[in-house]
Amino acid sequence: MKRTLMLIAALFAFAATVSAQDRPYKEGPVTVVTAVKVKPGQDEKYLAYLDSTYKPLMEEEKKAGVILDYKVYSTTARTPNDPDLYLTVTYPNMASLDGLDERTEPLMKKVTGKTRAEAASASVDRGAMRDIMGSELIRELQLR
Repeated sequence: MKRTLMLIAALFAFAATVSAQDRPYKEGPVTVVTAVKVKPGQDEKYLAYLDSTYKPLMEEEKKAGVILDYKVYSTTARTPNDPDLYLTVTYPNMASLDGLDERTEPLMKKVTGKTRAEAASASVDRGAMRDIMGSELIRELQLR
């Protein structure tokens, strides 16, 4: 019985490997996309924050290999309820999100001088400049 179970497990593992190789794509990096609505008259102030605090932190995470890249995109809102900006942060893979706080907190402390709790408090201050409309996790599928 034990031998039969081991054989079945081996067949399933082989089938999964073969089926993964037959796919016309491979799973690539994952990106967190955050939609931001900047409050009226706060564009320059919020962009100054992104340049002075957000960018150095992202650069430090990039240098440490925590993230692959980050971007800030401006968009034309189609309605008053649409975002003005999209912030994207790209990670090597889904597994790189595991233990993310433990890996990024020392970098945050190094760059901003703040702990995660202190940074969360500062986030309330940024609420006067912008509203976070939501975030989405997307994964790149690299065609073979």
